[in-house]
Amino acid sequence: MFSRILIANRGEIALRIIRAARELGAETVCVYSEADRDGPWLEQADHRVCIGPGPAPESYLRIDRIISAAETTHADAIHPGYGFLAENAQFAEVCRDCQIAFIGPSPEAMSLLGDKVSCRDMARQSGTPIFPGSPGEIEEEEEALAVAEKIGYPVIVKAAAGGGGRGMRIAHDETELVAALSSASQEAVAAFGNGAVYIEKFLERARHVEVQCLGDQHGNAIHLYNRDCTSQRRHQKLIEEGPAPGVPEALRDEVCESAARLIRAAKYCGAATCEFLMDGSGDFYMLEVNTRIQVEHPVTEMITGVDLVKEMIRCAAGEPLSLSQSDISVTGHSIECRVNAEDPDNDFRPQPGVVDTFQAPGGFGVRVDSHVRAGYRVPPNYDSMIAKLIVHGRDRTEAIARMKSAIDEFRIGPIKTTLPLHRRLLETPQFVDVDFDIHYVERLLEAEQAAAAK
Repeated sequence: MFSRILIANRGEIALRIIRAARELGAETVCVYSEADRDGPWLEQADHRVCIGPGPAPESYLRIDRIISAAETTHADAIHPGYGFLAENAQFAEVCRDCQIAFIGPSPEAMSLLGDKVSCRDMARQSGTPIFPGSPGEIEEEEEALAVAEKIGYPVIVKAAAGGGGRGMRIAHDETELVAALSSASQEAVAAFGNGAVYIEKFLERARHVEVQCLGDQHGNAIHLYNRDCTSQRRHQKLIEEGPAPGVPEALRDEVCESAARLIRAAKYCGAATCEFLMDGSGDFYMLEVNTRIQVEHPVTEMITGVDLVKEMIRCAAGEPLSLSQSDISVTGHSIECRVNAEDPDNDFRPQPGVVDTFQAPGGFGVRVDSHVRAGYRVPPNYDSMIAKLIVHGRDRTEAIARMKSAIDEFRIGPIKTTLPLHRRLLETPQFVDVDFDIHYVERLLEAEQAAAAK
C-alpha cells in the first residue's frame, strides 16, 4: 500500500479520497489554489501545498506544479479525483515517468477508451452494443452525407475527444449536417485541442443508463451493475439512481457483462463507467467510457456495499480486486441529488458567496458528501456543485420518499441551490413512473417558464 497519496483535486471529492486513504493507512497531501486556502477539506489532510492562483489553468491544471508538490512531499501516488486532470493521459504518463503511481488507468488504456472512435472499435470487438454510425473519424463532407443517408436522420455529430456536451451537434437533414460538421469540429478544437468528429444515429427519446466497472493490473474486471442518469439538463446530470429502474434483469446483466468485457479487453486498472443510451424498445447503445471515478459513484456504493475509492487505491498499488463478479449483488435502491450553488429559477445563475447556514439532513439511509460548512465561501472559479445528497431505501418508492424528506430537512443559505428543483422533479409523473427521457427536465423547465410568463 502507498505511504502517502497526493490528491490533485478539491472539495468533496478530495475529502472523499482523504477518508478512503486514511482507512487504508496512507497519509494524504492536498494541493490547493489561493482561492481554496480556507477549504475545510484541507484540515483533514496530513500535508498541504499551494500550487497557484484561483483560476484552474494556473493551479489545478498545472501538471508541473502538481508533480513538484508530489516530489517535495515524497508522495508515492496521485489520485486525480474527477474533472481537472482526471482524464488527461499526458498527466498519467508524466506520473509514470516520474515514478509516481497514478491512481487510475494507464495512459494507454485512458487514450484507447477516452477517444470515442477507438473506443467504438474496441466495443464492437468485445460485443458491447454501439450506435450505427461512421466506422471512424469523418474526414470528408461527402463521407458524412453518405453515412447519414445509410443510417437515417436525425444524426448526431460528436467530437472524438469530447465530453460534457461539447463538440456535439444534432442534424435532421443534409443542410444541418454540413453546418454541424464545421461547428462541432471548431468547438472540439477549442475545448479539447482535437477537431476529430464522427457520426452516430441520434435517438429523439432515450434514457441514459451507465454501468460501473472496476479493473485491476492482473487482467480482472467486474461490473457493479447500473445507474440511471436520465434526469439531466444540457447534458449535465441532476439526479442519478441505481439500479436503473424498468430494465429487466436478464437485459441488465447482458449489458453489464458486455461493459466488463470491454474494460477487461482494454487492460484497464481502476474505476470506469460505460455510458449507454436506451431507446423505448429497451435496446442499448454505448455512448462513451469515462476513465475515472464519477460524481455519482455513491449510488453504486449504497446498493452494493463496495467502497469504490478504496478499490481504486488498492488496484493502483498492484493488489488484485478484492471481489469477484459472484461477490457483487444489489440491495435496495439509491438516489443521488447533486446540490449545485445555482439559482434554477433564474436560468441557473451561479451563486458564489458565503454560506451562512449549512444544516445537513440525517437519519436512516441518508448520506451527505460535502466539503461545505457554515461560514464557507463558495468561490466563483470552479464547478458549482457544493454537496451530494444520497439516500438508500428498500425499494425505489421508499428511496424517493426518503430523498424528499431529506431535501425538506436540508438547510443552505443565503445562496440559492438546486434543491427546490430536485424536490419538484421527484414528484413529477415522469420521474415517478419512469416515463422519462434525457430531455424531460428541459421540457418541464420550459413549461414552467411559459406558465410563469402568463
